Amino acid sequence: MSSPAAPVRNPWLWVPSSYLGEGIPFAMVIWVAGTMFKDLGHTDGQITLATASIGIAWSLKPLWAAFLDMYRTKKFFVLLMEVFMALLLAGIAACLPLPNYFQITIAVLWVMAFASATQDICVDGIYITSLDEKRQAAFIGVQGVFWNVGRLFGTAVVVWFAGSLKEDHGMSATAAWGWALGLAAVTLAGLAAYHWFILPTGSITVRPKNTAEIATTFWDSIVDFFRKEKIWGMLVFVFLFRSSEGLLLIEGPLFLQAATDVGGIGLSLKQKGIIDGTISTFVSLGAGLLGGMFMARFGLKRNTLVFMALCLNLPHITFVILSQLAGPGHTLSLWTIGTLVTIEKFGYSFGFVANMLYMMQQISPGKYHMTHYAFCTALMNLMLVPTQMISGPLADHLGYKTYFIVVMFAAIPSILAAWFAPFPRKIDHREPAAT
Repeated sequence: MSSPAAPVRNPWLWVPSSYLGEGIPFAMVIWVAGTMFKDLGHTDGQITLATASIGIAWSLKPLWAAFLDMYRTKKFFVLLMEVFMALLLAGIAACLPLPNYFQITIAVLWVMAFASATQDICVDGIYITSLDEKRQAAFIGVQGVFWNVGRLFGTAVVVWFAGSLKEDHGMSATAAWGWALGLAAVTLAGLAAYHWFILPTGSITVRPKNTAEIATTFWDSIVDFFRKEKIWGMLVFVFLFRSSEGLLLIEGPLFLQAATDVGGIGLSLKQKGIIDGTISTFVSLGAGLLGGMFMARFGLKRNTLVFMALCLNLPHITFVILSQLAGPGHTLSLWTIGTLVTIEKFGYSFGFVANMLYMMQQISPGKYHMTHYAFCTALMNLMLVPTQMISGPLADHLGYKTYFIVVMFAAIPSILAAWFAPFPRKIDHREPAAT
């Protein structure tokens, strides 16, 4: 599967498609599956309890990343995972008519999550080892844009396609979702075929000799991580910064889809694809870029960190407003829904930048910079698992009106964590003097 010329190929030929291929399975597992289950009649509690924990797979990537370098090439694993995930999606589509499809689908999604995480590891490895530092910096933005295009494909195109088949062509929900999952499967298979010819092989700086060598290095990186100055205070920040957001990430979209007679907004699949898929994704892209510009201009300091925490959390009030306006006999205009959802997505994506920058500049620098940054993102994602899991049962128990008020109060730990976050590394944010 290797290609001698691959490392010198124009990055525009493979970087966009590689990160598009990363974004699609993540979106299918984390967001699209919940939309499908909701449309097929499952409660919020059933959905969040079953799907939220699957995100653990991406948090565990550091545990097996080094083992992949012991066998074959990075390109081999990328192609293998893309074909494998296409088959898994086709398998889910085939099992939807079965009476126990829910349990089968959740099991398949778990497998797909680990396959997606493996694909992530190897795509990033190809990017790092095939491009020099100058081109890595030049294409870093392309990574994020096309990963979000993959998310857009799942949350907008796949969801809209299922809605169109169901609402415009009279298909049953089961049949419509089967075809929609088939569309995603064909897309991943097509990307695998394209990457067979165009993707660089990716080099290995040092191939591990055996499992013992990997284990020794990994253990040393863990010990070094917990020796860092003020590490526990910094980890408290990582755990709490998204405490409120975790309650909203899965439950918010389910509320938009829920019927008005149970206090939801009642969006159709096509409407949800437009508002929660298309508009939200584009707004998130723009807000993330603006957040990065803001942090580049003012630097990572306590006051900017608190400001970004406020930006992340205060817009959650839009869901309080929506839940108070929604209900039986209350049909909200798409303009109202779209505007309020857009405000919340903008605030989240703008403020989230500070979290990543804090982990990058305060926690991860040192002997194992890349490994420790991976530890940080893994711990951050682990924090989201319990909040996402309880979000559905809590919303079912309290009702949407009360639930989103609770979400607002859950923002307090996030803001306090930003206020008390330690800054052991002093960074000079002043502009360099002209020479």
